[in-house]
Amino acid sequence: MIRVLNVITDTNIGGAGKVLLKFLGKTDRAEFDHTVIVPDNAELASRLRALDIPVVEMPGIADKSLSPGAVGAFKREFGRLKPDVIHTHASLSARIAARRWNMKCAIVHTRHSAFPQGKLKTTFPLKQMLGWVNNRFSDVIIAVSPAAADNLTDTGTNPGKIVTVFNGVEPVRCLTAGEKAAVKTALGIKSGQFVCAIIARLVPEKGHEFVLEAAEMLADLPIRFIIAGAGPIESQLRATADAKGLDNCIFTGFIDDIARIENIMDLQINASYGTEASSLSLIEGMSLGVPAVVSDYGGNPYIITDGETGIIFPSRNSTALAGAIRNLHRDPEALARMGASAFETYNTRFTAAAMAAGVEQVYRSALRKAGNA
Repeated sequence: MIRVLNVITDTNIGGAGKVLLKFLGKTDRAEFDHTVIVPDNAELASRLRALDIPVVEMPGIADKSLSPGAVGAFKREFGRLKPDVIHTHASLSARIAARRWNMKCAIVHTRHSAFPQGKLKTTFPLKQMLGWVNNRFSDVIIAVSPAAADNLTDTGTNPGKIVTVFNGVEPVRCLTAGEKAAVKTALGIKSGQFVCAIIARLVPEKGHEFVLEAAEMLADLPIRFIIAGAGPIESQLRATADAKGLDNCIFTGFIDDIARIENIMDLQINASYGTEASSLSLIEGMSLGVPAVVSDYGGNPYIITDGETGIIFPSRNSTALAGAIRNLHRDPEALARMGASAFETYNTRFTAAAMAAGVEQVYRSALRKAGNA
């Protein structure tokens, strides 16, 4: 039995936490024995225990990648649990502690994000310093998309340490026709209206402003735009929509059961321009056979294939976004063809089982490299 200790320092359940839950739901428990370290009172703790995964709640690590005082605490916990693999999700303190604790313990780190790397990080001397940290304190680094891998190599990480394992999800439950009708009625969507949705935290880099601009351009068509999610710019976006008189836009706020929205989408939108690695919502939509119109930023082009599973448009270009939506609204045959291709692509590339198999293979490889296989 291979003992794996995951470390995640997020207090809220963000993208990394969701990925971890999906992975642990599919891991081979006959081969891998998992424990997870989380901060005190982390939202993830109860969800992990529901999966029958042992949890250690540790003080002083909440939402911190590097906390010098936490290194000793991590080292003591590693000595108690004696893992074969330590898998960190952004915690540099845990990686440093792992290297100091046991040179034969395999250290795996996952890079869950992709975002623009400034000149300081990609040139001497900071590039060399950042690269040294990743190279020294990781045996293998999992990138959740080639875009995340590029971030790593651009900032000095040895490409030989990087393995790309795409995020994967369980298929979203299909609602009945009656359930879908009820969701639409609750949102004020009439029968026959074409439904687009952007499912993302309401922050500038997700590109909601360009979705609103596209919605204004398409106001004469029977299209409804669902803006699902919450975040710091929600009031600003709502004010913009009100000022423009965008009756075709529906703000839902935070939704716990996002499958209700995913089930009524004809088309999904991803307009990110500043952070995007391997979108779970895109993949979930694909599991329902929903194509997408996505920006050409980050990991989007590695999930959506232009002209096959959706359309890719230049980021920050609301005119191109509106044009892509208009074309698919007017061409139901193309929409159906792309939806069928999206469903097939999900089943061959983006299932939770495929992700779990990829991560488990990383563990085996890392153990061999660490001389502990």
